[in-house]
Amino acid sequence: MKFGVVVFPGSNCDRDMIHALKNDLDQEVITLWHKDKDLSMFETSDCIVLPGGFSFGDYLRCGAIARFSPMMQSVIEFANKGGKVFGVCNGFQILCESGLLPGVLLQNAQMKFNCKNVFLRGSGEYSNEVFKIPVAHGEGRYFVKEEELEEIEKNHQVLYSYCNEKGEVHIDHSPNGSINSIAGITNKERTVFGMMPHPERACNPALGNIDGRKIFKELFSIN
Repeated sequence: MKFGVVVFPGSNCDRDMIHALKNDLDQEVITLWHKDKDLSMFETSDCIVLPGGFSFGDYLRCGAIARFSPMMQSVIEFANKGGKVFGVCNGFQILCESGLLPGVLLQNAQMKFNCKNVFLRGSGEYSNEVFKIPVAHGEGRYFVKEEELEEIEKNHQVLYSYCNEKGEVHIDHSPNGSINSIAGITNKERTVFGMMPHPERACNPALGNIDGRKIFKELFSIN
């Protein structure tokens, strides 16, 4: 399995993502510039990653400009063919802006930037344990209309929810006030994944936390 990491102007977590995938998880990684278009080196069994950061300075809305980058047109086509796509933080925002995932990411309910470790509990096939993963965002409050939320939950599209150390999900444990404490979702086909927390920042033992490795392994069946 190959991973392609897209770099936009303002990306600041691309190096973290590349290091985690290549050095900590021993995966093949190809860096992709946002103005390029070629994804011919990737099969649908591979994965394109949209990293965190502040693409295009977060002007207009987070991810709104990056969504129109030439590479994103190719990523959308890749996803529509069944290729895997993974967006973290700003990457999640770009996926929602591009329509590859439902919903929007709004300003945190606390009206301030949050940077800290949080706890996540998986849903469905990913519900076997609680993970400690860092967040770093000012606009991470996931929101969808009530009818869309019902559809997402009916289709088991919620990947991760904010919780406490015991795995108890409650709005008080959310760093941003996301609806139903949602931290990450997938599309109906379970090929496009988005989450606000940063698993790539929890992959190296030097950081005192390797829970992020478990998330990559669960989502992409990495050995």
